[in-house]
Amino acid sequence: MKPIYVVVADNVHARIFTVKTLSSPLEEIETLTHLEGRLHDREMTSDFPGKIKGNGKMGHAFEQRTDPKQNESYKFARQIANYLEDAHNTNKFNQLLLIADPSFLGLLRKNFSEPIRKLVALELDKNITTHSIGDIRTYLVPYLHSPVDKN
Repeated sequence: MKPIYVVVADNVHARIFTVKTLSSPLEEIETLTHLEGRLHDREMTSDFPGKIKGNGKMGHAFEQRTDPKQNESYKFARQIANYLEDAHNTNKFNQLLLIADPSFLGLLRKNFSEPIRKLVALELDKNITTHSIGDIRTYLVPYLHSPVDKN
């Protein structure tokens, strides 16, 4: 049996684990960090928005089309997706279990290729990136002790 990958993520941290058999312990193999996800909007933009002159003396400010914090979260989700794509292309796993902050889980889904989406056997919308390995495994007990055949 190829290892199962478990990804526990939020917009700043992603911890990647393998579990070789349904009863074996989680083994952390990678930690990805995106510190830009921690910054406030004002720290991500260099200036106030530009202004345009309106009718008369009045003008108004340009609004940003994208939220800088959301943009950084999207970049990190893309980084995680690329990591998983590379691992899958080298046959390192054949199932994927995701535990992610609810708002970040959607970004991960959007960035996964179709082959990676097909490997997702479990999604939990929890923010537990800072929890211990033992705590993380307790969220997976129902899945790991009852095998799922995705074929």
